[in-house]
Amino acid sequence: MKELKHENIVSLHDVIHTENKLMLVFEYMDKDLKKYMDTHGERGALKPQIIKSFMYQLLQGIAFCHDNRVLHRDLKPQNLLINQKGQLKLADFGLARAFGIPVNTFSNEVVTLWYRAPDVLLGSRQYNTSIDIWSAGCIMAEMFSGRPLFPGTTNEDQLQKIFRLMGTPSERGWPGISSFPEYKPNFHVYPTSDLRAILPQIDQVGINLLGAMLQLRPDNRISATAALTHPWFQDLPQVRMAAQQQYLAMQQQTGAAPPQNYVSHNMSQGACESSIFTCLYAHMIIKVRPTLATMGKSRSSTVRTPHEGWSECCNGPRLRCRPTTNYIAKAFVLLMPLLQKAGVLLGGSMMRNNFWLSRYRRTINGMASEHCSIA
Repeated sequence: MKELKHENIVSLHDVIHTENKLMLVFEYMDKDLKKYMDTHGERGALKPQIIKSFMYQLLQGIAFCHDNRVLHRDLKPQNLLINQKGQLKLADFGLARAFGIPVNTFSNEVVTLWYRAPDVLLGSRQYNTSIDIWSAGCIMAEMFSGRPLFPGTTNEDQLQKIFRLMGTPSERGWPGISSFPEYKPNFHVYPTSDLRAILPQIDQVGINLLGAMLQLRPDNRISATAALTHPWFQDLPQVRMAAQQQYLAMQQQTGAAPPQNYVSHNMSQGACESSIFTCLYAHMIIKVRPTLATMGKSRSSTVRTPHEGWSECCNGPRLRCRPTTNYIAKAFVLLMPLLQKAGVLLGGSMMRNNFWLSRYRRTINGMASEHCSIA
């Protein structure tokens, strides 16, 4: 995760090891795509301009992963995060794997069922980047219709739903399919349906791109890099401007104005949006982490000096903090060792206690909302 630094991949800020837990500190994102569709879509369906913007960002993130020889293997709306600026980022790399040459043998128990490619459903263990492209195609169709394209309940049911729409494959169109473990010669033979009849909301150029991603045979699926140059994205600058205007309009309609405790700061490549908690976390990290480390409770792959931690998060030109914020943050820092020692006496460190950690975070966020604003 630390090597995958891209504007469309969620940033991993820090890794904290404790005696029996591993905590990952990611950048703050407002919601996932599923929740966004439920709250901003018309019965779950989004506006074409927003879909085009989201699809381009999704393909950019996928292309970067594939260029760095990483398969995500679990793309779905719940694993795509969106911030207040309408920026989409890939998240949840729990099933991600590196790939190389020769082709590795992978597990076929990957990808949530509705977004799983037919070759994986058929039992293939030697797949490639095409499994992420199939998932992206399913997500694109879902954003247009507001409902999953292939909502199967079991592997067999999922295959039937795919074949009913995309046609039943054969050895003639997909050489080697009969050798897959889950292939059955008595599959019901369905003709290929017209995607335009199923998804009339998509224009002809968009249907062409969707069809290129939803090819049954993995070798025929378009790559993420090639998809980014598809004619459907030719009017992207104008679309992004319109999508941003629509996004802001929807925010106003729902009364969800951008919070005043946001700060924009650079982390290696590209800017990322973060809660003001990250700023005060810099104070906590430089005081609490050494205490934990000396007690043998923590190890960290990141070391920051007080100046680096504070300037990285809080000296951005877009943040204005009242003087009291600094003093209150330092007061919390001074209290942390005492709370830490109290936690040890009670049989567990503060950093290993979810109750105290969530309580501390809620207090910090509330304090930041009261004392900080965007300049």
